Amino acid sequence: MADLFDKTTRALGASLNFRQTKNNIISANIANAETPGYQAKKMDFEDALVRALDFEDSKIEGSEPGHMSTGPGAISRARADIYENPDVSPNNDGNTVDLEKEMTSLAENSIAYKAAIQLINKKMATLKYAATDGGR
Repeated sequence: MADLFDKTTRALGASLNFRQTKNNIISANIANAETPGYQAKKMDFEDALVRALDFEDSKIEGSEPGHMSTGPGAISRARADIYENPDVSPNNDGNTVDLEKEMTSLAENSIAYKAAIQLINKKMATLKYAATDGGR
């Protein structure tokens, strides 16, 4: 049976999941901006998603946990890197949250999330149009 959703739709879906997780991480950083000793977290998923897209059509399937995700379903198996943000220096109380950068990241992530939603909506509208035989 043919897959109803193409590679682009699956990538957009994975991107939405990653962006939601990134939103949660940024929100946690903002919420802990005044917490002494809190280490700000950062999440990178773009590289993991690009690698998964490159290997989605590969005939080789990686099955070990530490291996690169390849083969059908590689996009859904892609994992993001979450780590303590090395780009900021600690305050006097040991907190590493830069509130201005976090607010900027939150706005940027929100815009990208909304753009992905709009693209998925357009793809679904196209499928609906095709399924209804062009509105006939």
